[in-house]
Amino acid sequence: MSLLRPLKIGSLTLPHNLLLAPLAGITNHVFRLICRQAGACLAFTEMISVNGMVREGEKTLALLSSSPDDRPLGVQLFGNAPELLAQAASMVKDNADLIDINMGCPVRKVVGTGAGSALLQDTARIAEIVRSVRRTTNLPLTIKIRSGWQCGDDTWQEVGRIAEAEGCDAITLHPRSRAQMFNGQADWQQIGQLKQLVKIPVIGSGDLFTPQDCRRMLSETGCDGLMVARGALGNPWIFSQTCELLEGRPVTPVSCADRMAMAEQHLALFTDYAGESVAVREMKKHLGWYIHGVPGAAALRRTVNTARNMNELLDVIEQIRKTGV
Repeated sequence: MSLLRPLKIGSLTLPHNLLLAPLAGITNHVFRLICRQAGACLAFTEMISVNGMVREGEKTLALLSSSPDDRPLGVQLFGNAPELLAQAASMVKDNADLIDINMGCPVRKVVGTGAGSALLQDTARIAEIVRSVRRTTNLPLTIKIRSGWQCGDDTWQEVGRIAEAEGCDAITLHPRSRAQMFNGQADWQQIGQLKQLVKIPVIGSGDLFTPQDCRRMLSETGCDGLMVARGALGNPWIFSQTCELLEGRPVTPVSCADRMAMAEQHLALFTDYAGESVAVREMKKHLGWYIHGVPGAAALRRTVNTARNMNELLDVIEQIRKTGV
């Protein structure tokens, strides 16, 4: 069977199995469109707090901003109260093609509320959450987890069984513990073992930075799909290049000029979406990622950070285009 293949998650059938992960502060409407253009077949919102949503905070609801070109769309919710997660799932039914519950975020701000990877310390609550949300929505329902709270925890096995028993349509595993944060190496063997443990689709995540990484995870673990996270930063081509690699076609190289053309498009879309001031501020970090590997990248990043408006940022992009390779 081909490693690049359709992926069915509940009632949603995707043309292939390469997904863009939800990333806080990153996967807004514009970045999702950029990655879809480069081949991602499903993208997720940033994490949305169910506490904020139920209180109808404007900043929280803005995370649902989308468009017809931004579908199918996964909406990722986080919280630790089953009733609030169920209420939020009902509220987003018209915005989402799939609902994902975050049970893996390791950052202190999220964990401190009892959400994200803190839930891995309370599997009974995980069961209650999935059960409550499943009763509320007919949309495809998934969860995204880490392997456990501490290194060596096998919580992922119990959570996998719970997810399947309570009606999840798929589960994504990032095989690092919360304690590891993003350090060390993701234990891909756990993804393969989870695939053997459950019948629902298993999506692998963690340390996917090149098309070769993507091929290796699919081949070594037998997982049903991949969720690319940090590997897509400044590198949306990871999706199209992985498709090429998995189909046995030559992988199209990406030049500095290609990167700057994408950065220009990204900036233009961001300006239309959020206005010049926000776009310039946010695009500085994206440009830092786009120029990764370009000769003199450190000095170029310093120049990027001095830009005060869109014209100055466009001048820097042109300078990089001329000096890059």
